[in-house]
Amino acid sequence: MRIANLSGRLTLIVDGRAVDVEKASDGRFSADPQAVYEHWEEFRSWATAAELPAGASFEPAELGSPAPAPRQTLAIGLNYRDHASESGFAAPEGLPPVFTKFVTSISGPVTEVKLPAGGNTDWEVELVAVIGRRAEGVREADAWSHVAGLAAGQDISERVAQLAGPAPQFSVGKSYPGFAPIGPWLVTPDEFDNPDDLELRCAVNGEEVQKGRTRDLIFPVPALIAQLSAVLPLLPGDVIFTGTPAGVGLGRDPQRFLAAGDELVSSVEGIGELRQTFVA
Repeated sequence: MRIANLSGRLTLIVDGRAVDVEKASDGRFSADPQAVYEHWEEFRSWATAAELPAGASFEPAELGSPAPAPRQTLAIGLNYRDHASESGFAAPEGLPPVFTKFVTSISGPVTEVKLPAGGNTDWEVELVAVIGRRAEGVREADAWSHVAGLAAGQDISERVAQLAGPAPQFSVGKSYPGFAPIGPWLVTPDEFDNPDDLELRCAVNGEEVQKGRTRDLIFPVPALIAQLSAVLPLLPGDVIFTGTPAGVGLGRDPQRFLAAGDELVSSVEGIGELRQTFVA
């Protein structure tokens, strides 16, 4: 099942076409894309059995984030050994670094992003997991049952702001408007042969800069949910950015950052792609 946010309305993507959920359910479910996670099991049961009308065509630029207003957005740092190494850190052994991306940074899959003046803006392709059922003290073996679905994400990062000051400001440097594109839609875990082994790719102006697989996560999705839910409840609709593989601009020699006119294309196997264009 693929769940999308089309022009601010909850939508099912069926055979590449869009079905408006509020209309198809005769108002049983709200048009608000974020509200569906509070009724996730009921929604899944309905969507699985419903006789849906023919869908409509749409443009990717009309899509928003499938989780546009989560109460909590948790982002994980240093969750691939090769990325930890290129960043100059040892791989984490306990809970990896956790920060947030503030909700106003969240956007859809096809966007124009303004570069912060005087900054060094970097790319980080990531798998994103969205919570579908409250998770508190969840065992790793049960964690996937709390996941509504997976999406592609970009943890765009302004490195000057992120690393300035007496202590790093990860959340600030990673939360400029448009710095958290998510999409193009949410794909339920049962759509994958193995949701723990998906390929991620990222390219700048057609040049591949990142390529990895989620099987190489130090803490895969179930481990993250178990460790995070041991500290705080994960709520329906919450978003987890799971970390990025090697290849970011900060870790290159010489370092490389995004410039006005650059096009960033990020993709996750079995889900789809994000496409960001940067302007001064």
